[in-house]
Amino acid sequence: MKIIIVDDELHALQLFLSDLIGLDIEYRFFKDDKNAILKYVVYENPDGVFLDVNMPGINGIDLASELIAIKPSIKIVFATGLNISENALPNDVAANTVGFLYKPYDKDKLYYYLSEIANKTRKMTVKTFGSFDCFIDDRIVRFSSAKSKELFALLIAYSGKTLTMNDAISQIWPDTDVDKSKILYRDAVWRLRKTLSELHFDCVDFRRACLVLNKSNLICDSWDYAEGKNKNYNGEFMKNYDWSIAYLPILDKLNSNTDTTT
Repeated sequence: MKIIIVDDELHALQLFLSDLIGLDIEYRFFKDDKNAILKYVVYENPDGVFLDVNMPGINGIDLASELIAIKPSIKIVFATGLNISENALPNDVAANTVGFLYKPYDKDKLYYYLSEIANKTRKMTVKTFGSFDCFIDDRIVRFSSAKSKELFALLIAYSGKTLTMNDAISQIWPDTDVDKSKILYRDAVWRLRKTLSELHFDCVDFRRACLVLNKSNLICDSWDYAEGKNKNYNGEFMKNYDWSIAYLPILDKLNSNTDTTT
């Protein structure tokens, strides 16, 4: 899980730090740099934010609305000394608000809200052994086109590495005219963005002429296999796609190493 903490009081940030050390959480602190906060959310895709309400030059409630516009699924906890409630919040902010951490806050309350953010953060389960499919809340993800699904599959195979437009075209449309293949790529990107937006699931950073996958809310059988967390490799990997053949030697080698050590 990844969170950010926004507070203009150095003491409050230090207190958060002391309570977060040792937890299996990725975190980032911000004091009063709004542009840096918005940029971080765009590129790093955090699951939740602990947000002060009154800061010099920053209104926490207004900032929450801007964060939601960037990432509709982000969870918000207002860490404040003010006596406010959800009734005082705009509808969009209230819908994403997990609760209020009133200062001076109780450590157990902090851990409760961290748990709530984790519980409310949706996960996508990705199946790559055999045919490629994705599931959210035990329901299969229906992509709006076969090529947008294949593009997402290639992102999964890249496992968080940057996928450039040229790399995607060379593997998904290898025999297509260059100009036409760029049109097909852009259409697949548009359709993939549309599918994820409709699911309210943010896991792809759509950049100019490249894509980057955020793995934090994804569970993938081949990733787990590479890390030794399961032994369910069946000799097949995304068999729907011709380019997937290139990954079989890597998985087969991992499989032989596993057999040797068991």
